[in-house]
Amino acid sequence: MSQSLVLACLWAVIATVTAILPSRDRHWRAAYVLIALGIPIVGWVTFENGPWIGLIVLAAGASILRWPLVYLWRWLRRKSVR
Repeated sequence: MSQSLVLACLWAVIATVTAILPSRDRHWRAAYVLIALGIPIVGWVTFENGPWIGLIVLAAGASILRWPLVYLWRWLRRKSVR
């Protein structure tokens, strides 16, 4: 397994452990850090392993960070209606 996939798996484990722990801000600070770290990891995975594996890793990350994506989608829909 390549280093980028190992790092992506480690990112997923850290994200899961972070979600289990209690948080006062409903995990938003952790989500921002995970997003900032996850984007370059997805790029590296795509570069080393190809676009299909990159899409799988992207989908896995999106399933973990689904609420920031839901709020982004709602915000974009609100902006497009105006």
